[in-house]
Amino acid sequence: MSQNEAGVLQYKTPGVNDLPKAHSDLEMRGGVDPMGKDGAVSAKRDPAEGMQDIGPALRGIRQSLGFSLTAVADEAGITKGFLSLAERGHTRVSVPVLLRICEVLGVSIGSLFTYPSERVLHGGTPLYMGGVDLQEFLLTPADEPHIQVMRTQMQPGGGSDGAYTLDTDSIFVIVTRGQLELEVDGDTMLLNTGDATTFSARKPHNWRNPLPTESEVIWVISPPIPHSELERF
Repeated sequence: MSQNEAGVLQYKTPGVNDLPKAHSDLEMRGGVDPMGKDGAVSAKRDPAEGMQDIGPALRGIRQSLGFSLTAVADEAGITKGFLSLAERGHTRVSVPVLLRICEVLGVSIGSLFTYPSERVLHGGTPLYMGGVDLQEFLLTPADEPHIQVMRTQMQPGGGSDGAYTLDTDSIFVIVTRGQLELEVDGDTMLLNTGDATTFSARKPHNWRNPLPTESEVIWVISPPIPHSELERF
């Protein structure tokens, strides 16, 4: 194990070339088996995958509060039409935009997660907390008080689609396949397979897969993102 000048722990570095960002924020990309290992593009995925559950939940919360589409959209800095599409599960949204919508509604993003109940998980429970061209899976139960573990598979160019902060303390990330371009508080680092780093969740951070093939990372968040039981709409 070694440490480079950027302070990133390096377990193994395969020397994959850094490639320019793919300009395809909301394009439909190919997907992979949830536990795939080769990063190959296979079956097509819905470009709004993940919002089919989160969108109606956000709409139910908004309506229960008596907020109009226009009021929430204005506060969140988005258009009424875009919010309507998101609520109907017809479009994905970036991580920062989804967090802003949740803030306007007074709900933590963690309250929208579906938490696993199994003692032993295979791949994890699908979750969505914003971002484009990716699939995410939750690996820890709701009653785990110390850490929250997520697995993220990113298609080429996929990622958070903007910088954001989280209402928690620390984030650890390790690249299990491919590469991760991570920007934390204006400092950009490129992590290869086996590289890991830890940073403050309260600093603005932005991330994406710079490769033309799929990449996968594991996130460990401590303590877990706050959540509470919500009525499902």
